[in-house]
Amino acid sequence: MNKTAAKERRGVQSMSKIAFIYPGQGAQVCGMGKDFYEQTEIGKQVFDLASNLLGFSVPELCFTENDRLDITEYTQAAMVTTSIAMTKVLEEKGIKPDVTAGLSLGEYCALYAAGVMSAADAIATVRQRGIFMQEEVPVGQGAMAAVLGLDAAAIENVLADLEDVQIANYNCPGQIVISGKTAAVELACEKLKEAGAKRTVPLKVSGPFHSGMLLGAGEKLEKVLEQVEVHTPVVPYVANVTADYVKEADCVKPLLVKQVSSSVRWQQSMEMLLADGVDTFVEIGPGKTLAGFMKKINRTVKVLNIEKLEDIEKAVKEFL
Repeated sequence: MNKTAAKERRGVQSMSKIAFIYPGQGAQVCGMGKDFYEQTEIGKQVFDLASNLLGFSVPELCFTENDRLDITEYTQAAMVTTSIAMTKVLEEKGIKPDVTAGLSLGEYCALYAAGVMSAADAIATVRQRGIFMQEEVPVGQGAMAAVLGLDAAAIENVLADLEDVQIANYNCPGQIVISGKTAAVELACEKLKEAGAKRTVPLKVSGPFHSGMLLGAGEKLEKVLEQVEVHTPVVPYVANVTADYVKEADCVKPLLVKQVSSSVRWQQSMEMLLADGVDTFVEIGPGKTLAGFMKKINRTVKVLNIEKLEDIEKAVKEFL
Protein backbone atom coordinates (compact mmCIF):
# COMPACT_ATOMS: atom_id res chain seq x y z
CA MET A 1 0.00 0.00 0.00
CA ASN A 2 1.46 3.40 -0.87
CA LYS A 3 1.61 6.17 1.70
CA THR A 4 -1.26 8.19 0.24
CA ALA A 5 -3.61 5.23 0.32
CA ALA A 6 -2.42 4.42 3.82
CA LYS A 7 -3.09 7.97 4.93
CA GLU A 8 -6.58 7.92 3.43
CA ARG A 9 -7.34 4.76 5.35
CA ARG A 10 -6.18 6.31 8.58
CA GLY A 11 -8.73 9.11 8.32
CA VAL A 12 -8.17 11.35 11.35
CA GLN A 13 -4.40 10.76 11.29
CA SER A 14 -4.16 11.52 7.60
CA MET A 15 -2.57 14.92 8.18
CA SER A 16 0.60 13.48 9.73
CA LYS A 17 3.66 15.16 8.26
CA ILE A 18 6.68 12.87 8.56
CA ALA A 19 10.37 13.77 8.72
CA PHE A 20 13.10 11.14 8.46
CA ILE A 21 16.04 12.35 10.58
CA TYR A 22 19.53 10.86 10.76
CA PRO A 23 22.16 10.96 13.54
CA GLY A 24 25.78 11.86 12.93
CA GLN A 25 29.15 10.58 13.97
CA GLY A 26 29.31 9.52 17.61
CA ALA A 27 26.13 7.43 17.48
CA GLN A 28 27.96 4.41 16.05
CA VAL A 29 27.86 1.18 18.05
CA CYS A 30 29.19 -2.32 17.43
CA GLY A 31 26.42 -4.52 16.02
CA MET A 32 24.49 -1.69 14.38
CA GLY A 33 22.41 -2.90 11.45
CA LYS A 34 23.29 -6.58 11.99
CA ASP A 35 19.66 -7.77 12.06
CA PHE A 36 18.92 -5.78 8.88
CA TYR A 37 21.90 -7.45 7.18
CA GLU A 38 21.08 -10.97 8.34
CA GLN A 39 17.29 -10.91 8.04
CA THR A 40 16.44 -8.67 5.07
CA GLU A 41 17.53 -9.05 1.47
CA ILE A 42 17.54 -5.33 0.75
CA GLY A 43 19.54 -4.57 3.92
CA LYS A 44 22.15 -7.17 2.96
CA GLN A 45 22.39 -5.64 -0.50
CA VAL A 46 23.32 -2.23 0.95
CA PHE A 47 26.08 -3.63 3.17
CA ASP A 48 27.43 -5.75 0.29
CA LEU A 49 27.33 -2.72 -2.01
CA ALA A 50 29.38 -0.77 0.55
CA SER A 51 31.95 -3.58 0.86
CA ASN A 52 32.37 -3.70 -2.94
CA LEU A 53 32.71 0.08 -3.19
CA LEU A 54 35.18 0.49 -0.34
CA GLY A 55 37.31 -2.63 -0.70
CA PHE A 56 36.86 -3.94 2.85
CA SER A 57 34.13 -5.82 4.71
CA VAL A 58 31.60 -3.32 6.06
CA PRO A 59 29.68 -6.07 7.95
CA GLU A 60 32.93 -6.98 9.72
CA LEU A 61 33.54 -3.29 10.53
CA CYS A 62 30.03 -2.82 11.95
CA PHE A 63 29.33 -6.17 13.62
CA THR A 64 32.62 -7.32 15.20
CA GLU A 65 34.59 -5.73 18.04
CA ASN A 66 37.37 -3.64 16.48
CA ASP A 67 39.19 -0.35 16.95
CA ARG A 68 38.32 1.03 13.50
CA LEU A 69 34.63 1.77 14.01
CA ASP A 70 35.46 4.89 16.04
CA ILE A 71 38.07 6.19 13.56
CA THR A 72 36.54 8.93 11.42
CA GLU A 73 37.57 7.56 8.04
CA TYR A 74 35.75 4.30 8.83
CA THR A 75 32.95 5.63 11.06
CA GLN A 76 31.40 7.81 8.40
CA ALA A 77 30.97 5.07 5.79
CA ALA A 78 29.76 2.60 8.44
CA MET A 79 27.09 4.98 9.76
CA VAL A 80 25.78 5.96 6.33
CA THR A 81 25.66 2.33 5.15
CA THR A 82 23.72 1.31 8.25
CA SER A 83 21.19 4.14 8.11
CA ILE A 84 20.59 3.72 4.38
CA ALA A 85 20.01 -0.04 4.85
CA MET A 86 17.43 0.75 7.54
CA THR A 87 15.80 3.39 5.33
CA LYS A 88 15.46 1.01 2.39
CA VAL A 89 13.70 -1.56 4.58
CA LEU A 90 11.36 1.15 5.85
CA GLU A 91 10.65 2.36 2.31
CA GLU A 92 10.00 -1.21 1.17
CA LYS A 93 7.19 -1.32 3.75
CA GLY A 94 5.62 1.76 2.13
CA ILE A 95 6.73 4.35 4.68
CA LYS A 96 8.20 7.42 3.04
CA PRO A 97 9.05 10.89 4.36
CA ASP A 98 7.57 14.27 3.53
CA VAL A 99 10.92 15.87 4.37
CA THR A 100 14.38 14.71 5.52
CA ALA A 101 17.25 16.06 7.62
CA GLY A 102 20.48 14.70 9.07
CA LEU A 103 22.90 15.98 11.68
CA SER A 104 26.33 16.59 10.13
CA LEU A 105 27.31 13.24 8.57
CA GLY A 106 23.63 12.25 8.74
CA GLU A 107 22.88 14.83 6.04
CA TYR A 108 24.18 12.33 3.47
CA CYS A 109 21.52 9.81 4.54
CA ALA A 110 18.95 12.60 4.26
CA LEU A 111 20.19 13.24 0.70
CA TYR A 112 19.65 9.58 -0.14
CA ALA A 113 16.17 9.54 1.42
CA ALA A 114 15.24 12.75 -0.44
CA GLY A 115 16.22 11.21 -3.79
CA VAL A 116 19.17 13.58 -4.25
CA MET A 117 22.07 11.09 -4.15
CA SER A 118 22.28 7.36 -4.81
CA ALA A 119 23.18 4.99 -1.97
CA ALA A 120 26.46 4.15 -3.73
CA ASP A 121 27.44 7.81 -4.14
CA ALA A 122 26.52 8.69 -0.56
CA ILE A 123 28.63 5.82 0.86
CA ALA A 124 31.63 6.43 -1.43
CA THR A 125 31.57 10.20 -0.82
CA VAL A 126 31.52 9.96 2.97
CA ARG A 127 34.41 7.52 2.91
CA GLN A 128 36.46 10.26 1.22
CA ARG A 129 34.97 12.93 3.49
CA GLY A 130 36.05 10.92 6.54
CA ILE A 131 39.60 10.55 5.24
CA PHE A 132 39.88 14.27 4.43
CA MET A 133 38.54 15.29 7.86
CA GLN A 134 40.86 12.82 9.61
CA GLU A 135 43.93 14.02 7.74
CA GLU A 136 43.29 17.78 7.76
CA VAL A 137 44.38 18.51 11.34
CA PRO A 138 47.13 16.54 13.13
CA VAL A 139 45.82 14.74 16.22
CA GLY A 140 45.94 16.96 19.31
CA GLN A 141 45.94 20.31 17.51
CA GLY A 142 42.17 20.63 17.44
CA ALA A 143 39.44 19.94 19.98
CA MET A 144 35.69 20.07 20.58
CA ALA A 145 33.68 20.58 23.77
CA ALA A 146 30.00 20.51 24.68
CA VAL A 147 28.77 23.57 26.57
CA LEU A 148 25.85 22.81 28.88
CA GLY A 149 23.36 25.18 30.46
CA LEU A 150 24.18 28.42 28.64
CA ASP A 151 22.09 29.90 25.85
CA ALA A 152 23.37 30.42 22.33
CA ALA A 153 23.48 34.23 22.48
CA ALA A 154 25.64 34.17 25.62
CA ILE A 155 28.04 31.66 24.03
CA GLU A 156 28.23 33.71 20.83
CA ASN A 157 29.09 36.81 22.90
CA VAL A 158 31.96 35.04 24.67
CA LEU A 159 33.36 33.53 21.47
CA ALA A 160 33.18 36.87 19.63
CA ASP A 161 36.17 38.02 21.70
CA LEU A 162 38.22 34.87 21.08
CA GLU A 163 40.15 33.61 18.07
CA ASP A 164 40.35 30.10 16.60
CA VAL A 165 37.16 28.76 18.21
CA GLN A 166 33.55 28.74 17.00
CA ILE A 167 30.19 27.07 17.51
CA ALA A 168 30.19 23.69 15.76
CA ASN A 169 26.71 22.44 16.67
CA TYR A 170 23.51 24.09 17.88
CA ASN A 171 22.08 20.78 19.12
CA CYS A 172 19.21 21.83 21.39
CA PRO A 173 18.50 24.38 24.14
CA GLY A 174 21.22 24.03 26.77
CA GLN A 175 23.59 22.00 24.61
CA ILE A 176 25.93 23.66 22.16
CA VAL A 177 29.25 22.29 20.91
CA ILE A 178 32.31 24.44 20.24
CA SER A 179 35.28 23.56 18.05
CA GLY A 180 38.70 24.91 17.11
CA LYS A 181 42.36 24.95 18.13
CA THR A 182 42.93 22.97 21.34
CA ALA A 183 44.25 25.90 23.41
CA ALA A 184 41.47 28.18 22.13
CA VAL A 185 38.77 25.64 23.06
CA GLU A 186 40.27 25.23 26.55
CA LEU A 187 40.34 29.00 27.06
CA ALA A 188 36.78 29.31 25.74
CA CYS A 189 35.61 26.66 28.21
CA GLU A 190 37.05 28.68 31.11
CA LYS A 191 35.42 31.90 29.86
CA LEU A 192 32.08 30.16 29.27
CA LYS A 193 32.03 28.77 32.81
CA GLU A 194 32.71 32.28 34.10
CA ALA A 195 29.77 33.46 31.96
CA GLY A 196 27.42 30.96 33.61
CA ALA A 197 27.75 27.63 31.79
CA LYS A 198 26.86 24.74 34.12
CA ARG A 199 29.76 22.76 32.75
CA THR A 200 31.84 22.08 29.67
CA VAL A 201 32.62 18.56 28.52
CA PRO A 202 35.59 17.81 26.23
CA LEU A 203 34.47 15.48 23.43
CA LYS A 204 36.38 12.36 22.40
CA VAL A 205 36.78 13.23 18.75
CA SER A 206 39.71 13.00 16.38
CA GLY A 207 39.48 16.55 15.07
CA PRO A 208 37.94 20.05 15.34
CA PHE A 209 34.94 19.28 13.15
CA HIS A 210 32.72 22.09 11.85
CA SER A 211 35.40 24.71 12.44
CA GLY A 212 37.50 26.85 10.12
CA MET A 213 40.39 24.39 10.62
CA LEU A 214 38.52 22.03 8.26
CA LEU A 215 38.34 24.43 5.30
CA GLY A 216 40.97 22.41 3.43
CA ALA A 217 38.97 19.21 3.88
CA GLY A 218 35.97 20.99 2.34
CA GLU A 219 38.05 21.99 -0.68
CA LYS A 220 39.15 18.38 -1.23
CA LEU A 221 35.55 17.21 -0.81
CA GLU A 222 34.49 19.70 -3.48
CA LYS A 223 36.68 17.90 -6.02
CA VAL A 224 35.16 14.53 -5.09
CA LEU A 225 31.65 15.95 -5.38
CA GLU A 226 32.40 17.11 -8.95
CA GLN A 227 32.15 13.43 -9.95
CA VAL A 228 28.89 12.82 -8.06
CA GLU A 229 25.50 13.06 -9.73
CA VAL A 230 22.89 14.94 -7.70
CA HIS A 231 19.20 15.17 -8.51
CA THR A 232 16.44 17.64 -7.69
CA PRO A 233 15.04 16.54 -4.31
CA VAL A 234 11.93 14.36 -4.59
CA VAL A 235 11.03 15.64 -1.13
CA PRO A 236 12.75 18.67 0.43
CA TYR A 237 15.67 18.15 2.78
CA VAL A 238 16.98 20.61 5.36
CA ALA A 239 20.61 21.72 5.08
CA ASN A 240 22.71 22.01 8.26
CA VAL A 241 24.36 25.22 7.09
CA THR A 242 21.16 27.21 6.43
CA ALA A 243 18.53 25.40 8.56
CA ASP A 244 16.30 25.75 5.52
CA TYR A 245 14.86 23.55 2.79
CA VAL A 246 16.92 22.67 -0.24
CA LYS A 247 14.69 22.21 -3.27
CA GLU A 248 17.14 22.67 -6.15
CA ALA A 249 19.96 20.33 -7.22
CA ASP A 250 22.33 23.28 -7.85
CA CYS A 251 22.43 24.14 -4.14
CA VAL A 252 23.40 20.68 -2.91
CA LYS A 253 27.17 20.52 -3.50
CA PRO A 254 28.12 24.05 -2.33
CA LEU A 255 26.22 23.44 0.93
CA LEU A 256 27.96 20.09 1.51
CA VAL A 257 31.36 21.74 0.98
CA LYS A 258 30.51 24.52 3.46
CA GLN A 259 29.06 22.05 5.96
CA VAL A 260 32.47 20.54 6.82
CA SER A 261 33.72 23.81 8.33
CA SER A 262 30.44 25.51 9.30
CA SER A 263 28.07 25.35 12.26
CA VAL A 264 25.44 22.60 12.23
CA ARG A 265 22.19 24.46 12.89
CA TRP A 266 20.26 21.44 14.16
CA GLN A 267 18.01 23.16 16.69
CA GLN A 268 17.08 25.80 14.14
CA SER A 269 16.42 23.08 11.54
CA MET A 270 14.03 21.23 13.85
CA GLU A 271 12.27 24.45 14.86
CA MET A 272 11.76 25.27 11.19
CA LEU A 273 10.22 21.83 10.53
CA LEU A 274 7.95 22.13 13.57
CA ALA A 275 6.80 25.57 12.38
CA ASP A 276 6.10 24.03 8.98
CA GLY A 277 3.76 21.46 10.49
CA VAL A 278 5.96 18.36 10.83
CA ASP A 279 4.47 16.40 13.72
CA THR A 280 6.21 13.02 13.46
CA PHE A 281 9.97 12.48 13.40
CA VAL A 282 11.51 9.11 12.57
CA GLU A 283 15.14 8.85 13.76
CA ILE A 284 16.87 6.23 11.61
CA GLY A 285 20.17 4.83 12.87
CA PRO A 286 21.83 3.67 16.08
CA GLY A 287 21.01 5.37 19.38
CA LYS A 288 18.44 7.96 20.35
CA THR A 289 20.58 11.10 20.23
CA LEU A 290 18.21 13.14 18.09
CA ALA A 291 15.16 12.01 20.08
CA GLY A 292 16.98 13.34 23.17
CA PHE A 293 17.59 16.70 21.49
CA MET A 294 13.96 16.87 20.37
CA LYS A 295 12.73 16.47 23.97
CA LYS A 296 14.58 19.70 24.77
CA ILE A 297 13.25 21.46 21.64
CA ASN A 298 9.62 20.28 21.81
CA ARG A 299 8.41 17.70 24.32
CA THR A 300 5.02 17.14 22.69
CA VAL A 301 6.07 16.01 19.22
CA LYS A 302 6.14 12.31 18.31
CA VAL A 303 9.55 10.70 17.72
CA LEU A 304 9.97 7.09 16.58
CA ASN A 305 13.36 5.37 16.58
CA ILE A 306 14.47 2.83 13.98
CA GLU A 307 17.59 1.03 15.17
CA LYS A 308 16.44 -2.61 15.31
CA LEU A 309 14.46 -4.62 12.78
CA GLU A 310 11.58 -4.95 15.27
CA ASP A 311 11.27 -1.13 15.21
CA ILE A 312 10.19 -1.37 11.56
CA GLU A 313 7.09 -3.31 12.58
CA LYS A 314 6.26 -0.70 15.23
CA ALA A 315 6.52 1.99 12.54
CA VAL A 316 4.28 -0.01 10.19
CA LYS A 317 1.62 -0.21 12.91
CA GLU A 318 1.99 3.52 13.54
CA PHE A 319 1.75 4.66 9.93
CA LEU A 320 -0.08 1.97 8.00
